[in-house]
Amino acid sequence: MIQTTKSNQRGRTKIGWLDSFHSFSFGEWHDPNHMHWGTLRVINDDRVAPGAGFPTHPHHDMEIITYVLAGQLEHRDSMGNGSVIKAGDVQMMSAGSGVTHSEFNPSKDDEVHLLQIWIYPRLRGDRPRYDQRNYPAAEKHNRLRALVSGDGRDDSMTIGQDAAIYASIIDPGKSVSLPTPDGRRVWVHVVRGSVKVNGDSLSSGDGAGAVDEDHVTIEAVKDSEVLVFEV
Repeated sequence: MIQTTKSNQRGRTKIGWLDSFHSFSFGEWHDPNHMHWGTLRVINDDRVAPGAGFPTHPHHDMEIITYVLAGQLEHRDSMGNGSVIKAGDVQMMSAGSGVTHSEFNPSKDDEVHLLQIWIYPRLRGDRPRYDQRNYPAAEKHNRLRALVSGDGRDDSMTIGQDAAIYASIIDPGKSVSLPTPDGRRVWVHVVRGSVKVNGDSLSSGDGAGAVDEDHVTIEAVKDSEVLVFEV
């Protein structure tokens, strides 16, 4: 079964410095039909204005992954980490027993566009951890490149959950496929372009959840980029 969510069905938070679309219930937007997909809790499609950002705030018991699409995001946290993540970079923060952090757009001219992803952890109260990697476009070209996983597959960053996130940049007419063993769920988020997921058409910002499928095949109609979540 494939369950699709179109871009215009997502929730939205729009304030002066932030324009954010929510694939699952978040903040003041609550939809009982879009609460989570297995252990995948949040996909927020955020655009942050120049010189603005999220002030210091706490998290706990959540695996938080940031995928930067354009621009730069400056990060500081209570573990002592401070860095600027750029397009192509992926940041992983296991909040565990508790951490505070801030996220800020250091540019005076350009907005930053990012996806912030939350996954429920396997264990509560674990030790907070941080990692950051750059994944060149060539590694995602017409293949599923693991960014994070519970077992570190394909030299990915390790999170505290039996889940994985893959990225792929797909040429028109090409496809990538992921087997889905019994009991596993898959969610596809279209970052840009136009694809077919097991035959269903999706465009930028759309999502598709797969359950009880033998495999999920994503075929690009245009130059496309997707994130694929296995949970």
